[in-house]
Amino acid sequence: MTDFREAVIDLGAVQTNVEHLRSLIGTRHTMAVVKANGYGHGAVPVARAALAGGADWLGVADIDEALALRAAGIDAPVLAWLHGPDADFTAAIAADIDLGLSSALQVRQVAAAADALGRPASVQIKLETGLNRNGVDESDWAEVLGLAAAFERVDRLRVRGLFSHLANTSPDDDLAAIASFGRGLEAATAAGLTIDLAHLASTAAALRLPAARYSMVRLGIGIYGQSPFADADAAELGLTAAMTLRGRVAAVRRVAAGAGVSYDYLWRAAADTTLALVPLGYADGVPRQAMNAARVAINGTQYPVVGRVAMDQFLVDVGADPVAVGDVVVLFGDAAAGVPTAAEWGAAAGTINYDIVTRVGARVPRRYVGSGSLTDADSTETTRS
Repeated sequence: MTDFREAVIDLGAVQTNVEHLRSLIGTRHTMAVVKANGYGHGAVPVARAALAGGADWLGVADIDEALALRAAGIDAPVLAWLHGPDADFTAAIAADIDLGLSSALQVRQVAAAADALGRPASVQIKLETGLNRNGVDESDWAEVLGLAAAFERVDRLRVRGLFSHLANTSPDDDLAAIASFGRGLEAATAAGLTIDLAHLASTAAALRLPAARYSMVRLGIGIYGQSPFADADAAELGLTAAMTLRGRVAAVRRVAAGAGVSYDYLWRAAADTTLALVPLGYADGVPRQAMNAARVAINGTQYPVVGRVAMDQFLVDVGADPVAVGDVVVLFGDAAAGVPTAAEWGAAAGTINYDIVTRVGARVPRRYVGSGSLTDADSTETTRS
């Protein structure tokens, strides 16, 4: 470890997680979701590892994320589904990016861009089925699907798919969304569309709600080795955490009983003890809310984070143990290594594991290890986000 802070990304774990999830789910197509810089892991390396694991589609939120994959030489099918008012649909169509469309306006805009380019745009229509974010309302399905079909007949659009997203609120709510999506598929057929790709399930529904699988599932958090469930951890799902966030002890200090620590003295030593300084802070994604609750691992032992997490650093109470400057500190990683997990940090901070891995900041180098997506399967590569 050369940097005093780093996120080690095991691309072999990503590949294996995809393979494992595909074996459990068995749909015709698998989309690996690599939005938000691959949930903080690095979109391009993760995309390559996921494709090596058998994913045949990639999913991102916006067009810029999709174009970055294309710029890296990734030519697998990519869907981008969240667009601002000035989205560059022309660039997306030219790069063979599928566009998720949520309104009649977007259908018209994409058709116009396709007309200007002289080639059809590949699109997938997103339906609103209960989450109340983006997506075509059921009252507008006939209009929007009919409009898309009309543009398909004149070779402006190629409507490949229909999709939506579950709220994961309750079984009844999810079943209602599935029923709604079924009506949407019927409406598409009535409009004269032939839908090849139908997808509703993310990792959670893909694992526990077979009725939501359709022809494709969108696997996000699961491919990173994180569980989407509160009642089952990653190990129980057969997943391996891909990210290990590490630092090195930058200083050690003996303090007397009663000594206050960090801003506002929200923790005081109950007895004489040793504090270890870790050079990561909330600028690096370490949540302030985890003070006095989260734990780290040093030399195989877990220790509590004490006092306020600062912008660049936090402190750990190591008691009388012989912790030294330069010792490796693991904030979170795979439970099998005996270290805290992202889920445990999420619980300590009052948030979720998705948030913990995605928030890891840009100044933390990502070091890639393992097989799958590197040019040299056994090599390592370090990048800064």
